[in-house]
Amino acid sequence: MNRIKIAVAAGLLGTAGAVYAQTITTPEGARMTAATDLAYKPGQLTPAQLNASMRDSFSQNSMNVFRRFPREDTATMVKFYVDALGLRSLQPIQLTSSQQMILTGVGSGQIKLSAGQGGSRKYNLEGGYKAGTGIRFFALTYPDANAVRQRFTAAGFPAPQFTDQGNGTQSAVVKDPGGFDIQITIKPGAKDGSNDGVGVGIGTSDLAKSRAFYREFVGLDERPAIQDRVLGLTLYPYRHNETTLYLYETGTNRTVDNGSAGIQYVVRDAPLADARAKHRGGIAVETPLNKLGGFDLVTVWLNDPDGVTNYFAQVGPSSRTAQQARAGGGN
Repeated sequence: MNRIKIAVAAGLLGTAGAVYAQTITTPEGARMTAATDLAYKPGQLTPAQLNASMRDSFSQNSMNVFRRFPREDTATMVKFYVDALGLRSLQPIQLTSSQQMILTGVGSGQIKLSAGQGGSRKYNLEGGYKAGTGIRFFALTYPDANAVRQRFTAAGFPAPQFTDQGNGTQSAVVKDPGGFDIQITIKPGAKDGSNDGVGVGIGTSDLAKSRAFYREFVGLDERPAIQDRVLGLTLYPYRHNETTLYLYETGTNRTVDNGSAGIQYVVRDAPLADARAKHRGGIAVETPLNKLGGFDLVTVWLNDPDGVTNYFAQVGPSSRTAQQARAGGGN
């Protein structure tokens, strides 16, 4: 499940023994330094603090999501998300001399587009959102079906075919150029460009286990189940302000995709997420507590019960995220 590469370089400091520096490289090429010095010490946190959810640490009114895809699809992916879907184009992050993270805005959050599918993550979207586990679709909302159709055709993509959902809404499912499903819902009063936020559809092999993870560890608001007539699914919503995760059961022995998309939470205390995960046990660590040089970030990447990335990012005042927020450009 681990999709990182860790290189350990050893050196000597006097006669005290070896000093080890860990460099963690992500599939996007970002190089991070292990931050074991930032971890909470045994006994430093009370049992009540360790058993609490991460809800008290959220510092953004949304979650960010990221979408990985084959590098050769980059130009058409950007055209699809910016021109057809009408999402705000934000300044990209230059991770390395040859690798960018392309950012699009949805309300106060982002859909981050990342070219490349390295590491040992699994990428299998065959059969669509009903066929397997992992993040299988994003849900976006718009006020005007005709405006959406016109954007799609102007950008060179087939216009969505909308179906009545009831309650005054219409919905269509389209695929992005990398084969990932996008549900587009027309809703009276919605902001254009889905600036009310984004929904994230997660197929689960054990619904009860996944619901407990997002409710009790992450700390999202649990909402009543809903029937989606267009998707043909019973969805279990878990919400943090502008972002809603929609969990649904797909069962075992299905296709697995834990690489094409993931979730990022901007928090005040990433080492606290690390400590709480270790205290609970059974929560897989994808990327250990680390510092990202040049970006003023401390992060820890954890996995949900089906291997979906839950990435907790603590941003410092010099980070790109903090600078954009001060400039009014979103997080």
